[in-house]
Amino acid sequence: MDGDSDKQGDPKALIDETANIVEVIRARADKLSRAEHKVAAAVLDDPAAAMKSSTAVLAGKAGVSDPTVNRFCLSLGCAGFPELKLRLAQSLARGVPFVNRHVAADDTPETYTGKIFDATTAALSRAQERIDMTEVGRAVDALAAAARISFFGIGGSGAVAVDAQHKFVRLDVPSVAQSDIVMQRMQAAGMDEGDVVVLISNTGCTIPMIENARLAASRGAKLVALTAAGSPLAQVCDIVIGIDPAEDADIYIPMASRIVHLVILDVLSTGVILGRGAGFQDRLARIKESLRPGRTTMISGHSSAD
Repeated sequence: MDGDSDKQGDPKALIDETANIVEVIRARADKLSRAEHKVAAAVLDDPAAAMKSSTAVLAGKAGVSDPTVNRFCLSLGCAGFPELKLRLAQSLARGVPFVNRHVAADDTPETYTGKIFDATTAALSRAQERIDMTEVGRAVDALAAAARISFFGIGGSGAVAVDAQHKFVRLDVPSVAQSDIVMQRMQAAGMDEGDVVVLISNTGCTIPMIENARLAASRGAKLVALTAAGSPLAQVCDIVIGIDPAEDADIYIPMASRIVHLVILDVLSTGVILGRGAGFQDRLARIKESLRPGRTTMISGHSSAD
């Protein structure tokens, strides 16, 4: 016996057939029986593999009986496992769903490479689906009007802050990146109205960063956060581009979240550049041209671009 109960989902309680079935499974996880939850975990661990499995194979992976797999499908409003596999195929065709596939100690190079690429692609797809374009527009406007821009990040997010400074240094606004808490606090204490601080944090729960954000706000600076929506950091900021954490930061370095933050910063810098108008392109061209003497020429005849 797999410890299943008589609890079953109501097939009529569902769910738009166009919905991403992986998201549906995640949303309904707390409504499943213990055994059905095991099936859900097996599907979420690798939706592509589940799509190719038989009922018996999936049941074996989850450690449950074949009927439990069928009850799990019914609880999602699917007529059976074939329909669930079809829904999985449709979700995968629309874009890689968010999955949580941790690297294991016995993974081969092929396995962990695939997991990391899949996790990153999934995180980007999820962020694109959920990003609040109103907040993106507000952030672009704030950055375009800033007298000074400071990028604050700690740990892995500190590297993202440095990359952001590299992007924004091409604009006509003084920009600086700070990854040291003490330096952040000193800079926050010296801010004025017209300054903008972009705070980058995977979880939004780092106490010193929250304190520095409050200090900058008390000086009149506008705060833009790239962090988890609803987090303590988000609650003290003026503009929040909410990004769900793509992994558990307590388990391993938040690689996928960093990539998402880097892409969001590309979006923001592009928005500011476009807002400057066509004439601003001359400035960018001059900056690019200034780097040309320091570059070698590749065999193909194209200049390298770092």
